[in-house]
Order: sequence, then structure tokens, then C-alpha cells
Amino acid sequence: MEYTGGSKDRELEQMEWLTSIRKAIDYMETHLEEDITAQDVADQVFMSPFFFQKAFSLLTGYGIGEYIRSRRLHQAAIDLRETDDKVIDIALRYCYETPESFSKAFSRFHGASPSQVRDGAAGKSFLPLTITISIQGGNRMDYKITPMPAFKVIGFQRLFDTETAYQEIPKFWNEVSGKYMKALWEGKSPANPAEQAVMDNCIGEYGISIDDAGGGKFRYLIAGKYKGGDVPEGMTVHEFPRNDWAVFDCRGPLPGALQSVNTRIFKEWIPGNPDYEVAAYASVEWYDGPGDTSAPDYHSAVWIPVRKKQA
Repeated sequence: MEYTGGSKDRELEQMEWLTSIRKAIDYMETHLEEDITAQDVADQVFMSPFFFQKAFSLLTGYGIGEYIRSRRLHQAAIDLRETDDKVIDIALRYCYETPESFSKAFSRFHGASPSQVRDGAAGKSFLPLTITISIQGGNRMDYKITPMPAFKVIGFQRLFDTETAYQEIPKFWNEVSGKYMKALWEGKSPANPAEQAVMDNCIGEYGISIDDAGGGKFRYLIAGKYKGGDVPEGMTVHEFPRNDWAVFDCRGPLPGALQSVNTRIFKEWIPGNPDYEVAAYASVEWYDGPGDTSAPDYHSAVWIPVRKKQA
């Protein structure tokens, strides 16, 4: 199956998607002086904070928290130049608990201290984002819709913040692979129940994000398909119900190839697909074994649970 751009339906879907992004930006702009979170922003457009954070980052290049901080520090510099307000008042206005934490963040962002900017030093400008739409005909994104029966996965789970997940999840993989997988890759026999479960269930085949934790956090599992048996301490089992899944195949070195596919899913497929929508706030990255992930033909995939749009 292929998804071909250029239709009126696609234009309308993309317009609705980008309208949501604009609405979120407007909300952030009018609440810079309030202690808002990624959850608050996502709630304005009725989306999961996990999916919205991912979409916002891919579309704009900024995390939600990063964008809010940058806009606050830009406005703080204007306040320093154009008012006689005390530094502590400006710090509190833009949600910093102390003048010290404000001054540290301000100096790091602007390359100059608050007092230097007040005295005329140049600071860094960070204007509100402007979202525009560009429809290009002839593009396509290949995928297949695969009905899957209910299935269980088993693996190591950790809770991550949507704001720092991209930096922290690779560390989680390094930790787990070094502790439980490396010896098996070297051909050694399992030395404990956890290593036995890794081998029996091919743990490491999937990287799974599940957004059901709330509070701007989500669960992430380094997992494999559960084949039954004891669940060792430190592991968990999760069951996915019967569902249709959109499967996006990927070939190329990691992480670049998967990142490129993910970007296209959130920038092109989700906002522009006239037939399907996301059915649950979860995503699965599938890896074709531990082989050479830097190889130009390394095989991986992204799975997204979907449902047919209602007429």
C-alpha cells in the first residue's frame, strides 16, 4: 500500500494538524508567565503529551520545554532593557524560583548576564515560531496495514520524561545490553534467570514506547515477544490487544535511518493520511537482530497502532 500526496483530503488533514501546532504555540505564548508543562500544552489540542512532544520536536526542531524556556528568556531580556523592574521580579515573572537560577539560565542562553544586558549588551533573540504549510505533490510513503492478534511482550521497563527521553533512552539501552546481553552475544550460556529470559524471548528485538503514565512521562520497554514462563525480577510483561498496525519498513544504518522514518511518519503520514489515524498512544521499533546496526542495509521498522477513520 502506498500513501500518495497531492489530494485535497491530504491538504485538509495537514491543515488541521498544523492548526493544532499553531494553537499550541499560541497557548504557550499567552502563558509564558505561568508554570505550564508539556501536559498542559498537549491538553489544549487533545493529544497525548508523548505524541505531541514528538510531533512538535520533529516539526519545529525544539522540545516543548526548550521552546518555553527560550521564549521566557527572550522576553526577560526585553523586560530588562525596557523596564526598571528588579531582577528578582523578572525572575519570578518567568517562573524561576531564585535570582541565582534565573541569572545562570539567562547567562547561558544570552552569553551575557542580566546586568550586562540591562546596561546595553546584546542578547540572543528568540521570536515566536511561525508555522507554514507546504503541499508537494508526487511524494509517497510506503507502508502496510497489518492486522495483529493480541500479543504479549516481556522486557526491562523504565519511566522517562518526554522532555529528556531522546538523551536518556540510549543510556538505558547501553545499561541493559551491557548487563544482560553482551555475554550472550559473545556465545556464553545464560548465567541467571534474567539472561535466560533475554535469550528465550529475544529481548532487544523491540523498543516500545507506551504513553499511559501521565504527568508528561511515558513507559519505555526494551522487550521481546513473551513466550511464557517465569518473569524474572526486574522485568515486566505488557499485552497489546488485537489491533491493526501501520508497519513502516526501514533499511539503513541506525539511528539515522529510523529517525528519518519517524520524522516522515509525524510530518507526513499522521497529519496527511485520509484513511487511518492513531488508535493508541504507543509505538514499537523493531530491530532485525543485534547484527551490524551501522550497515547500509540493516533492517528495522516502526509499528504504529491505527484504526480506520470514520466517515
